[in-house]
Amino acid sequence: MQRIGVMTSGGDAPGMNAAIRAVVRKAVFHGIEVMGIRRGFNGFIEGDMVLLHSGSVGGIIQRGGTVLFSARSPEFTTATGRKKAWESVLRFGLQGLVAIGGDGTFHGVRAFHREYGLPVVCIPATIDNDIAGTDYAIGFDTAVNNVVEAIDKIKDTATSHERTFVIEVMGRSTGHIALAAGLAGGAESILIPERPVNIDEVCARLIRGQRRGKEHSIIIVAEGVASALEMGLAIKERTGFDTKVTILGHLQRGGTPSAFDRNLASILGYRAVEMLMNGAGLEMVGWLRGETVSHELENVLAQPRPADSGMYQMADILSM
Repeated sequence: MQRIGVMTSGGDAPGMNAAIRAVVRKAVFHGIEVMGIRRGFNGFIEGDMVLLHSGSVGGIIQRGGTVLFSARSPEFTTATGRKKAWESVLRFGLQGLVAIGGDGTFHGVRAFHREYGLPVVCIPATIDNDIAGTDYAIGFDTAVNNVVEAIDKIKDTATSHERTFVIEVMGRSTGHIALAAGLAGGAESILIPERPVNIDEVCARLIRGQRRGKEHSIIIVAEGVASALEMGLAIKERTGFDTKVTILGHLQRGGTPSAFDRNLASILGYRAVEMLMNGAGLEMVGWLRGETVSHELENVLAQPRPADSGMYQMADILSM
């Protein structure tokens, strides 16, 4: 193998740059050239690629976002778009690809591999942490820490004014961020897509907390459940409590990646290059129980990864 490509696609996740760095430096160590594909599948189609070397990725391990940029690409979902991407592969002489991203990225490279057979190793990088076959995706730990920091700050003003705050977090159709941040932040209630929402029980818990002297309450709502604004209005109507809503939005995805995410990204990027060198076809590298693992991408995409029910029960008990 003489030349490979590396790309980031979909939503950015803190730690993507650390993964790019690891891919480039591991490949260069073995005499393999790396083409950085800019703007995800759009760059793949347009041939927007640049040769990377060890110096190209210096000083990026601590940076959030992705130096290769990212973009949605409706064109890549078409056979015509993928044919253009294949022409780019031939023009630049790529013999393999490392694709860093989440579910949408993985579906895209699967379709491409089926049609053209280019070897691909996927690295899970999404703050939603909704990829099967790995305990953690790159960016999740940083996002959770960002949310917990926000919860801690909101608690200060919530206590000062004896208010209830409803905080909406990301997560797409899963509740991983809400559950992990809610547990760490001591939320009174955590609402996630994997569990039925009982607004009456949420309000009853708030009332019980007030009666025993609680000065504030925090409700975490995953975006896949309902609008935090609607939830806040419902709580205020049922309880009469002074209720405020905060939608954290994209600040969850930004900022310096945590040490955990930097290390995870470095390990997975390093291993992805080894997998290509060893003849990978269409695989994903993940992190399970403290070790790197590889999976056929078809198996990964066939499995959901809902939030852990045992962890939810623990958070529910500890918040009483």
